[in-house]
Amino acid sequence: MRPRVRDALLLTLTAAAGSVDAVSYLGLGRVFTANMTGNLVLLGIAIGQGQLTGSVRAVIAFAGFVIGFFLGARLTQTFPSPSGGGQGGGGGTPLWPRSATLALLVELVLLLGLLAGWEITGDRPAAVTFDILIALSAGAMGIQSAAARRLGVVGVTTTFVTGMLTTLIAELATGGPARSESSLWVATLISLLIGASAGAAVFIAWRPGAPLVAGLLIGTVLVVATWSARPDS
Repeated sequence: MRPRVRDALLLTLTAAAGSVDAVSYLGLGRVFTANMTGNLVLLGIAIGQGQLTGSVRAVIAFAGFVIGFFLGARLTQTFPSPSGGGQGGGGGTPLWPRSATLALLVELVLLLGLLAGWEITGDRPAAVTFDILIALSAGAMGIQSAAARRLGVVGVTTTFVTGMLTTLIAELATGGPARSESSLWVATLISLLIGASAGAAVFIAWRPGAPLVAGLLIGTVLVVATWSARPDS
């Protein structure tokens, strides 16, 4: 796999995270399931306002993300990738390990579960169903974060960008990062915005299909990653 292809897939993952956050915020009780920094703030607000339901959902989202990340980290460590194999281009550490693809496959399964639950429950899900959907969404984002971490691209996490934004500004203020890094960081910010906009737009125009956006994006990443990993790619 070429570096440009890997970076494009990371941007696609970031767009998926933006879409998931938009859908969860609009449709799952004003909670974030990808951006845990924002979710912790929402938890604090709910606690301060004495809103038990909101605080419980924020806790569920946080717990789901942590469990998902733990599972993703275990998957990417338990199934190491062989060197070379058409992925790294130089016989060293592969740019896109097979373990990252495996983790994203598990993420897709969770997102499909989210989509199925979303379709079955309709506009008036029970409280327990709400909690399950939040856990599925947050767990998927946790796994995605672990997969992105396994790729080891400096500053790119796909699910939260505050640290990357501050790093970009700091680098610009002190002389500037490498052009390739700054371009990728800016593109990541834009991808998150585009993904959130797409998720919100679909939620408004076709609510039953809102979670489908992230699923399609993750599915695309899996297809391209698998195709690019072929020995003759």
